[in-house]
Amino acid sequence: MDIVAAVFIENIELRAAPGPSTRIDLTGIHFSLAAPSSVPVSLEPHLVVLVRCAPEESGTGALETVYVRDGEQVARNAQPLQVEPGKFAYRLVRAELEFDDYGTVDAQVRIDQGPVTTVPFTLLPPADPPAAP
Repeated sequence: MDIVAAVFIENIELRAAPGPSTRIDLTGIHFSLAAPSSVPVSLEPHLVVLVRCAPEESGTGALETVYVRDGEQVARNAQPLQVEPGKFAYRLVRAELEFDDYGTVDAQVRIDQGPVTTVPFTLLPPADPPAAP
């Protein structure tokens, strides 16, 4: 199996299309976020991982996501993965991330012991409130 894409999102919706086929609508794709308040803060960003399984593969494996900051693991998510051979699937990955300072956490995603796909997530200082008119 292969990772086709991995991104942080706000929302995901599936819809049928002729064929039969499925459309995946991803909204609010982002790689950074203004903190809701000053640090320290705890966040649970939603990572979606799109996967494909070749027709000759078994369709079973394990999806592992390790969150790393400054070379150290800060969270981990592992879940079984089953994809019908010749098809695509997606998995949502959630982890509670504690931020004592602003900066970047890398989500390192892989299937079984395969290649790693790295997706950065950067916490920015809180946004300034809009100026009064």
